[in-house]
Amino acid sequence: MALPNESLAKRMFKRILALELLGITGAYLLFNKMNANQDFRHTMSKRFPLILEVYYKSNEWTGFYGIREHDQKEWLNHKN
Repeated sequence: MALPNESLAKRMFKRILALELLGITGAYLLFNKMNANQDFRHTMSKRFPLILEVYYKSNEWTGFYGIREHDQKEWLNHKN
């Protein structure tokens, strides 16, 4: 005979797992959109600069350098 708390624990675990999977999926989709679209990165720099900083740092940690500098150069040239 199952305890009532055991079924509550299972439901809570499933909900937490679902939230984790949604978070991972969202982060993956956001990273891919920023990776593919420089205009989106420019929008992110205005609205959510901390998230863009995480994007740049994660690329630098994996060995991809120069994305930040390239973006800043393009945005300055587009401004002029």
